[in-house]
Amino acid sequence: MPGSNERATWKGAVMFVTLLLVTLGVAVACSFTVVKVFDRSINTILSRIVADEVASAWARYLKFAIYVVGVSGGVRIWELEKYITPQDVEADAIVLTGSRWTLEIYRTIIETLQSVAWMLLIFFLFALIAYVIARGRETAQSGRRGPGQGGSS
Repeated sequence: MPGSNERATWKGAVMFVTLLLVTLGVAVACSFTVVKVFDRSINTILSRIVADEVASAWARYLKFAIYVVGVSGGVRIWELEKYITPQDVEADAIVLTGSRWTLEIYRTIIETLQSVAWMLLIFFLFALIAYVIARGRETAQSGRRGPGQGGSS
């Protein structure tokens, strides 16, 4: 019956697109949550190590980067291809069941958070180095002025 095979193909395509959109939504939601949780920390750190005029621009860029890294890490297109492409020539593509949906949503959450965690770790490491350098310069400048000389530069 040629009509039923076509309907099954159409249903599989709809399920794949739905899964893709759901994983995208979950990755964006996870990234949004991370941005909200770390918002104050990011703003405080950047205002401490860079000039106030550019700190807000850097903070916006870093938040945008969190979304990009989160979505690209959470929505794994190469992994989702198994639902539309057969693994073997003789086999069918893997069927999306309720259990597979749950697994894919869980993977999306974990991969999104893992990707963003690595990015934030790198950011905080560089921010720590920058803070130590800035603190060392402040200490060196206050030591050169001597006691009671104060004033502004």
